[in-house]
Amino acid sequence: MDIFRVFDSLNYLPNLLLGMEAAGSAGGVVEAAISYTGDVSDPSRTKYSLQYYMGLAEELVRAGTHILCIKVLAQPSPGSLPPARLPADMAGLLKPMACTMLVSSLRDRFPDLPLHIHTHDTSGAGVAAMLACAHAGADVVDVAADSMSGMTSQPSMGALVACTRGTPLDTGVPLERVFDYSEYWEGARGLYAAFDCTATMKSGNSDVYENEIPGGQYTNLHFQAHSMGLGSKFKEVKKAYVEANQMLGDLIKVSPARPPLPPGLCKVPGTLSPGVPSPQVTPSSKIVGDLAQFMVQNGLTRAEAEAQAEELFLYLG
Repeated sequence: MDIFRVFDSLNYLPNLLLGMEAAGSAGGVVEAAISYTGDVSDPSRTKYSLQYYMGLAEELVRAGTHILCIKVLAQPSPGSLPPARLPADMAGLLKPMACTMLVSSLRDRFPDLPLHIHTHDTSGAGVAAMLACAHAGADVVDVAADSMSGMTSQPSMGALVACTRGTPLDTGVPLERVFDYSEYWEGARGLYAAFDCTATMKSGNSDVYENEIPGGQYTNLHFQAHSMGLGSKFKEVKKAYVEANQMLGDLIKVSPARPPLPPGLCKVPGTLSPGVPSPQVTPSSKIVGDLAQFMVQNGLTRAEAEAQAEELFLYLG
């Protein structure tokens, strides 16, 4: 194993730097990833703006990451290192326009660093988004074999290969090979049908643009809701997820201002400026999902949950 992707669910820089330093010191290729949420193409969404992501990318590049990744909630140096990982889109929130804005801005700022995009296809717009990323300057986009693609998985490999065929972005991958690959995994997937998300989830859903539930969490939340007897109330659970997310501060959290980092791989977290909050490594989406289901199960509105916060804390503890 030579490439280590390092990310933090809250984009908390000290946590990122700690992992980067450990992987780099062991001789690994460091792939620092930015978790993406919000919508950079919407000027009313000011918390996670284009400037926010560009600022974080600057910090990671300054810290010496080999790879820069956007993980839609870094990139290697030029030469023999693998392509950089751009922001990863865990929920599939990257819309085509946002892709164009974000990828082109990163490409302009870091012209020599390969860019790699990771997303999910929960909304159903994954293929369009990845094509937009490719046209904006991304070097690599993540896809899945056709039989394993779509919904909370990645966009279709065959669709991307077919759409770029005969264009300057032609992958050179024969579609016949893609079909053979898909056929193999279709058979393998059938062996695990009882555990497949399609047991309860039959399609993607564009409401992910509103509730911003990450792909893996969406599948788990859907299954958990059914197992808890809330399957018929999943629409309410998703609405409660939005409220729970706001109650908990609209995750991912924005890191506070900090002094510039010197050249080199990174500083250890303890050398950063005083006042930087303690590292937070809890899987944030799971916390939001649990709170959302608790609210629906107990018939609590956001106002009621906030008013009874101390009592609910003691009860849950």
